[in-house]
Amino acid sequence: MHITMIGTGYVGLVSGACFAEFGHQVLCMDKDAAKIAALTRGDIPIYEPGLHDLVRKNVADGRLAFTTDMAQAARQAQAIFLAVGTPSHRHGNGYADLSYLYAAARELAPHLNRYTVIVDKSTVPVGTTRQVARIMAEANPQADFEVVSNPEFLREGAAINDFMRPDRVVIGTGSERAAAVMRDLYDPLYLIATPFVITTPETAELIKYAANAFLAVKISFINEMANLCEAVDANVIDLAKGIGLDGRIGKKFLHPGPGYGGSCFPKDTLALLRTAQEYGAPSRIVEAAVEVNAAQKARMVKKIRDALGGSETGKTIAVLGLTFKPETDDMREAPALTIVPALHEKGARLRVHDPEGMEEAGRILPEVTFAANAYEACQDADAVVLLTEWNQYRALDLDRLKSLMRNPVFIDLRNVYDPVRVRAAGFTYLGVGRQ
Repeated sequence: MHITMIGTGYVGLVSGACFAEFGHQVLCMDKDAAKIAALTRGDIPIYEPGLHDLVRKNVADGRLAFTTDMAQAARQAQAIFLAVGTPSHRHGNGYADLSYLYAAARELAPHLNRYTVIVDKSTVPVGTTRQVARIMAEANPQADFEVVSNPEFLREGAAINDFMRPDRVVIGTGSERAAAVMRDLYDPLYLIATPFVITTPETAELIKYAANAFLAVKISFINEMANLCEAVDANVIDLAKGIGLDGRIGKKFLHPGPGYGGSCFPKDTLALLRTAQEYGAPSRIVEAAVEVNAAQKARMVKKIRDALGGSETGKTIAVLGLTFKPETDDMREAPALTIVPALHEKGARLRVHDPEGMEEAGRILPEVTFAANAYEACQDADAVVLLTEWNQYRALDLDRLKSLMRNPVFIDLRNVYDPVRVRAAGFTYLGVGRQ
């Protein structure tokens, strides 16, 4: 099947490459000529494990191509995916900014020349699918098309596996004709018995927001439990295991830390709240999760300050990890963006390292000094803060680390290390939710 992907950001590029791997003919379209030129050369603008090789392979095999021409993008496509960004509105009101999505729909509509399924892959509020259909019909009343909601559930760092072996495929449409096209698109997944949820567009749109909000609530809950564990001298690791073994709860997303970040949870929880308020059905639980997450990041600043004797002024702090999670270069809403500036503001010197995030961090954290590796970051440091649990930080040479540091203080905000082992190596150790 001929597929077009409008937008070559994270979702568009991963989805396009994976559909090509399924055997479809995929054309990725973007208005950014420099990005398209780079992709054509095989240069991938984002870090995602396995994506570079997957793109190059399918380009070489002739199943994946790139263009800036909307007319070309629409010419042969039987299904056209809208995978443009829907960030939080620039006015800071929490609403999703749909201007890029609607602009793409208007530009696409005049070029439709056959029955086409328009697939909304972007994360959008309830009702957007029908708005896209209205906008396109107004732009081209003669066009033969239907708009379908097909939300993505890709985790950064594991996106290719998530696409190839998803927990479910959600399709929102009231048209059996459009549903049949979508089933053909995802036909390879029938071989591994992937569950399909075929529902209304409104329900499909809400499934995406509800899923992310539920996971955000789960993270905020375990962080609150971690704080309680610290107060009563309990161990949140054992607590998480004890409740996670209950099949009704499950063990995933019960890892305490400095709070959630990234491109999805922060903006999607806010967008869901605005939708809920607009329709007169406010979500108090999600509101609380957002508040808890903000407070958790601030609490981490205090934890670091207390570990330094009550003041970070004049102290050198090594920070290991900047991205919101490992296996990505994404800095959006990362806890580091709250914690690092707060420490710098009170006079700390920050020496940092991240395997993939330092280029982006250089644009938004000018107050820090970047190190070539973890050990260089810890040279003459008064404390080391493990902020992102990259694999290369999981087995640091503690004796070497201690010999480099001015003061052996280890603040493990991801609970990666065994406190007994770290203290035996001569460090003062602080984790999250355990004494």
